[in-house]
Amino acid sequence: MGVLVLICSVVAYLVFLATFLYFVAFVGGDMTAFINAPKTIDAGPGSGGGAAALVNLCLLLLFGVQHSIMARQGFKKTWTKIVPWPMERSTYVLATVVVLWILIMFWRPMPGVVWSVEAPLWRGVLLALFFAGFALVLLSTFLINHFALFGLEQGWNAFKAKEAPPPKFVTPLLYKHLRHPLYLGFIVAFWSTSHMTVGHLLFASIWTIYIFVAIGYEERDMIKLFGDQYKSYMEKTPAILPFGGRK
Repeated sequence: MGVLVLICSVVAYLVFLATFLYFVAFVGGDMTAFINAPKTIDAGPGSGGGAAALVNLCLLLLFGVQHSIMARQGFKKTWTKIVPWPMERSTYVLATVVVLWILIMFWRPMPGVVWSVEAPLWRGVLLALFFAGFALVLLSTFLINHFALFGLEQGWNAFKAKEAPPPKFVTPLLYKHLRHPLYLGFIVAFWSTSHMTVGHLLFASIWTIYIFVAIGYEERDMIKLFGDQYKSYMEKTPAILPFGGRK
């Protein structure tokens, strides 16, 4: 059983990694045309209009529903009656991969231009911010245990017949100054574009709204898990930007 769990966790991780790399090119749109991705947020079958907006909204909502429901502790308690606990995170990762690919494949580009930056200097700055945002996402996962976040640690523990250690509340590096640097990375990446189309604007707007909704659910779970320790952290540390109060 341990070998099977480990194999599943490794496969889930590798599939997610490939999907994440393609997702970067997808969101980059015209800025990442040098990658030659066959489908991006701005290029591929489809056209603007109300039908395209409705389809894209449904795709974004599908991701939000899947990601939020499967991350809740109540769902996990029920789900692990069907799936062994060490495989819970890997199945969550695989479900996220499936939903991301559905979003990518069925996304309908909406090519109307909201803004277009032509100056090479500012195009370069925005491209740098775009990649810096995704780099911040990856860095944030490593700071809070990248391998547990994507199920590899659980698979390894199952293979070695080790019990998972109890969760600890830690605030490494960036987390001393921000509660959610990972979400900040996504926001920076989604909005840093030299060619903002109507489709990209819809994508960035809905995903940003979802991030703030997800923060509320996530922090309620953290309070249940860590109690006053996390409440104190919330009082002292801003959520997204490295200044201001908890709000």
